[in-house]
Amino acid sequence: MKYRFLKITSPFLLSVFVLCAAPVSESALPNETLHYIVNWPTGVSLGEAQLTASTSAEGTGSPHMHFQFDLNASVPGFAIDDKFSSGADESFCSARFQKTIAQGSKRSDDTETFDPKSGTVTRGSGLGQSETNTGTCGKDALTFLYFLRRELSQGRIPPPQTVSFGAPYEIQLDSAGNENIKIGSATVETNHLKATVTGPSSSITFDLFFLQDRARTLALVRVPLALGTFSMELAK
Repeated sequence: MKYRFLKITSPFLLSVFVLCAAPVSESALPNETLHYIVNWPTGVSLGEAQLTASTSAEGTGSPHMHFQFDLNASVPGFAIDDKFSSGADESFCSARFQKTIAQGSKRSDDTETFDPKSGTVTRGSGLGQSETNTGTCGKDALTFLYFLRRELSQGRIPPPQTVSFGAPYEIQLDSAGNENIKIGSATVETNHLKATVTGPSSSITFDLFFLQDRARTLALVRVPLALGTFSMELAK
């Protein structure tokens, strides 16, 4: 399928759409699949997204979380088929992040490997390899978004911090109170957050709405762009 608007956004915003999957309390690691509809400012659908989360046991027997986000959308003459995957331990410390971007005729693949002992993340391999400091519990974008949901379920908002998505991005989250929104034909009460993301060459502020369930499921994302406000809505 195809779509155009992501050509004018930061790639980090693709991962922002991933903020919701399964319950992520400390006693229940995520295992779930959720579906979203991506909409033009007019409300017309331009595609869909799917988020999956699962947990497996590593060789040591400790849990390991796996996150996957697939985005598939279209407009005439332009196609997007992007895939993002992440692995992290039960403390939401990243181990590996992979992304495959297929937009129109362009395709790129990128891998980031986290080393908690050295506190670094390594991007790529060979001559194109680069290394960035992350601390002992670095987080890629997908893992951070699941960590955010866990924190919200416990009544906390994470402080400003750096996440990895091919480059370091600074993210700050602020509460905008409770708000009733429409999801399909239903009105639901949500916790509204304002997110400001600053990258190497851009900065943007957008809105996140989380259901007030135990999982703090992401119900809606609204991103203001030059063409209008695009959204991603939970499919009921």
